[in-house]
Amino acid sequence: MDLKLPDYQVTGASDVTVFLLHGIYGSKDYWRFVTERLLARGYRVVAMDAPGYGLSRLPDPFSFDVVAEAAAHLVKAQGTIRNVFFGHSMGGQITPRIRLKVPDLVHGIVIASTIGYFANRTKEEQEEFVRKRTAPPPPGTDPIEANMMVVNSMLGPTSSGPEVDLVRLWASRTPPDTVKAAVKAVQTYPEADALGAIKAVSIPSLLVAGEVDQVGHPAGMKRVADMIAGCEFGVVSGSGHYPWAENPAEFNDIFFGFLERNFPAAGSGS
Repeated sequence: MDLKLPDYQVTGASDVTVFLLHGIYGSKDYWRFVTERLLARGYRVVAMDAPGYGLSRLPDPFSFDVVAEAAAHLVKAQGTIRNVFFGHSMGGQITPRIRLKVPDLVHGIVIASTIGYFANRTKEEQEEFVRKRTAPPPPGTDPIEANMMVVNSMLGPTSSGPEVDLVRLWASRTPPDTVKAAVKAVQTYPEADALGAIKAVSIPSLLVAGEVDQVGHPAGMKRVADMIAGCEFGVVSGSGHYPWAENPAEFNDIFFGFLERNFPAAGSGS
């Protein structure tokens, strides 16, 4: 499939590039604080919007493979000597598939707050996941307000601060049609494909869960981490679905510890 590059933003200069891919409620713009910290440690950053997000039109059909193909094109166009792909939530489900498409260009993966694959949930959890994201809001409800209700429900009970506010700002602006298409993609992604992509990972990898996340909860993410040989696993205390924003200090210890052990940056941010 001949796809155009997705909407993306490049920041910094280094021989190690960290690619960032958001979740269902997301945007390349909610990574600003993560990007600043990566730059300060000498990494280059490419933050992308999946097709259907940001400036890019919603493809028909929308699927994990469409997003993975767009991301693979981006890595080919913007990759450096070493490339690490960091996927959050839906982006974390897609990340192993990206690596299958360009195995020589993706050298490490980080996955945060993901269900891994839909069958990794109980029937009740699956139904609640879909209902919360696709049920029509009360009449007269603003779409941003409706999204905000879902985003707030995924945060930890004490989560606050400028990084959480940034997530709320951009995640709540996800177009409703894009949310529906992304939820359908989560539901219909073949379990065999998901498991195959996960088990095929043979590069340095890290999975991070939020302690109180009800989407990518620690027990489910640990099951996924155990499928990947040598995978590192961490849990961020008090955090819900957005651990880098909800408990930055603890998340950074896990995240940058992994990067500095496996992908020390030789360049410097700019």
